[in-house]
Order: sequence, then structure tokens, then C-alpha cells
Amino acid sequence: MSMNTEESLKEYLSLQLKIPFLAKIGPLARTFDFIANAAPGVKEILTIGKLAWEVRERHYDLVVVDSVATGHIVGQLTAPQAINELVQVGLVRNQTQWMLDILTDPEQTGVVIVSAPEEMPVAETIDLAARLDAETDVDLAAIVVNRVLPELFSSREEALFDALRDPARVQALSDAAGGDVGPVLDAAELAVTLRRTRAGHLATLREAVAPRLPLIYVPYLFTRSHGARATRQVAELLGEEL
Repeated sequence: MSMNTEESLKEYLSLQLKIPFLAKIGPLARTFDFIANAAPGVKEILTIGKLAWEVRERHYDLVVVDSVATGHIVGQLTAPQAINELVQVGLVRNQTQWMLDILTDPEQTGVVIVSAPEEMPVAETIDLAARLDAETDVDLAAIVVNRVLPELFSSREEALFDALRDPARVQALSDAAGGDVGPVLDAAELAVTLRRTRAGHLATLREAVAPRLPLIYVPYLFTRSHGARATRQVAELLGEEL
């Protein structure tokens, strides 16, 4: 499903405050906007509350959330705790407590960070992992590293590849293949260079996070489009890793 804040508000008001569904919530929505802008965590609580509600009511076997950007996810996850600290008793506190119970139970909830073997994504992943640990009680379940390039050559094969770069051998290969093999060799050299560079970023990531934390690698898919076939490939590769 796609999250709709107004629809979530209608559902919340109907379920918790017994206010019937209306075609347009109008003034109530404007009042909510005023409160949401004045009090920290109110807007976030609607989003995270909707997701927790689906888990609590067991409407689905598994709830997978494509969350907001890195800079906002911590605010959403800490929203119930922020409301709890503001409101000590009453209906609102009761509502946030069961959300906290779901969010902080590692058997029910876990954050999975999706990264890439590049400098900026790795730096952001390390920062987010540290913030989740310091600012929330939500379990960091795993890190998925996307677009990991395959290792093309072993050390022995690399020596052979370097020898093939000799101009005379390139010409001989081109003659045998019936076409210029230079671009193929250039592409292979680029792939090896990228693999080595990205391997360094992966090592940095591994050293920075807890040893127990799984790093799940998804290889780079050399495809021009990302339709159902690519999605199926990613699912199969994730399944093999898990």
C-alpha cells in the first residue's frame, strides 16, 4: 500500500476516538496541522502508528516498509518515545506505549539499512547505524549492500590479463576474434579497478559496525531496465544470501 496521511488520520479517529469517517475532515485536519507543527513527533506518530497498527492487528504475515530518507527515519522511530515523555497519562500515552512495545521488540521489528559500496553511502550507513544505537531502542537487523561488483580474476589470472595488454597480443587476439578486443579488455580493467576501490569501502563498513551484524551483498545487475525480471533476480540473490 501507499501511505496517505489524511486517510491514516481518518482511520485513527474512527478506531480510537470513535469519530465516524467523513468525506473531508476539513477543520479537524487544519486543527491537526496546527498541533502537529507545534508539538514534536505528532506527524511522525501517524505514520509509524499506522505501520505498527497493521502489525498489531496481524493484517499481514510480514510488513516491509520502504522508509523515508536516512535523515528522517530516526525522528519517526523516536516519535512514540517523544510523545510518551510529553504526555504522562491518558489515551495518548496508552496509544504510544503499545507502539513502543512493537518497535523495541527485536522479534517483531528490525531496521534494515540499504547501502552501496561507495564512499558517501557507506559514510551515511555508518552514521545511521550509530544514531540508531544511541538514540533509539529499535534493533538494527542487517545491512544490505547493493550493486556489489563480482571479482573477475584471481591473482594468477590478473597476471595473465596484464600480459594480454601487450599491443602485439591485443592485435593477435583481435585477429583471432575477427574484431577489436581493446574495448573488452578496457572494460575488464575498469571492472577490476572498481571492484578494488569498492572492496575498500566494504572493509570500512565491516570494521565500523558490530561484528554480529549481518552484511548481505546483492551483486550488480548488468541490465538496462529494472522490471519484473530484475526484481525476481534480486529476490533470488537475496534468498541465497539469507
